Amino acid sequence: MKKNTLVRKFNKQASMYERNSRQRTLGMWRSRLLQDIHGKVLEVAVGAGANFPYYNRDTVDLTAVDFSPEMLNSARRMASELQLKVSFQEQDIETLELPERSFDCVVSTLSLCSYDDPLAVLNKMNRWCRPGGHIYLLEHGISSNRLLGFTQHLVNPVARRISGCHFNRDMLQIVHDSEVEIVNTERYWGGMVHLIWAVST
Repeated sequence: MKKNTLVRKFNKQASMYERNSRQRTLGMWRSRLLQDIHGKVLEVAVGAGANFPYYNRDTVDLTAVDFSPEMLNSARRMASELQLKVSFQEQDIETLELPERSFDCVVSTLSLCSYDDPLAVLNKMNRWCRPGGHIYLLEHGISSNRLLGFTQHLVNPVARRISGCHFNRDMLQIVHDSEVEIVNTERYWGGMVHLIWAVST
């Protein structure tokens, strides 16, 4: 899918993402994933700022990146309401260039499903994070349940056209194949949702 088409899709979905962010959809998992985060943090594909309520504004120096201007507008409103200081950048993560080893932590939630090359993006996260720094992932992918997984394969072409998202990626395998080192994982919702704690190498 062409990148400008994908940006338009996410622009159109921004209001829905903002509603979900305010309702703290997936809040329990976001809170669990980010409970110990601190320092200089990069959040890629920040969307409408759904993770912002789970950052401690006294211990986090946050940079947030997204390629959708409408998503960033929603995220700015969320940050303002929470009095969270954030440096925003409107950039495509797949072409973004940042100084290597410049962040203590990198966060990605529900973004690896949409990249053309999620492995390359993970390796960029690894380079942006200082050695031994933390990488926090909340992602969805192919279920460990065969019936659910088969259904995900069937609906994936339609889901991709509608939402710009791949439903059937093997997220754990993608992370294992990347340069990051997995520390701990948890799976939920029939194995479709992954919480992954990793460190950069």
